[in-house]
Amino acid sequence: MAQPTLGDEKRVENSGGIQASLSGRYASALFGLARDEKAIDAVSESIAALKTALADSDELRQLTTSPIITRDQAAQAIAATAAAMGLDPLTTKFLGVLAQNRRLGQLGAVIRAYGQLAAAHRGETTAEVTSAHPLSATQVKALKAKLKTQLARDVAVDLSVDPSILGGLIVKIGSRQIDGSIRSKLNSLAIAMKG
Repeated sequence: MAQPTLGDEKRVENSGGIQASLSGRYASALFGLARDEKAIDAVSESIAALKTALADSDELRQLTTSPIITRDQAAQAIAATAAAMGLDPLTTKFLGVLAQNRRLGQLGAVIRAYGQLAAAHRGETTAEVTSAHPLSATQVKALKAKLKTQLARDVAVDLSVDPSILGGLIVKIGSRQIDGSIRSKLNSLAIAMKG
């Protein structure tokens, strides 16, 4: 039996926690194919476009989560969507596999896991950032610079918007979470006033 090479050990180290979930296994498979075909950047661009489309399109979200759409209908619809969006061939095939396996509902989690794998491959740490309102490009740049200073390495940010936090930011990096949201501060104040 062949011993794993150093590259294999690094791959397992970076994706071990991710592979514990179903979406993580799909993301790891996609990342492995993208790496082998030297298409990591192309797939990353397609994945970013899909993430935006999922956030912006009720129809796409319904397609990925509806239990009444058959496998064949989902595969046809997702292939048409991928063609209309101009996604790379590897991502298009991957979406077809998700549709045939009735796993389109895992697409959001696959996108997050793939982003983490691609960031690790580039030597970056991924920070999940939640804000009450979309951040401007200037704010994102400043946030990345601040996180890079604190972590002493490049940081990729996975942005999401949650109006319920009222203001501020919630930043999660691995198992660490920094909650600077107004909602959290108000909750702390309410607890302090009760006590």
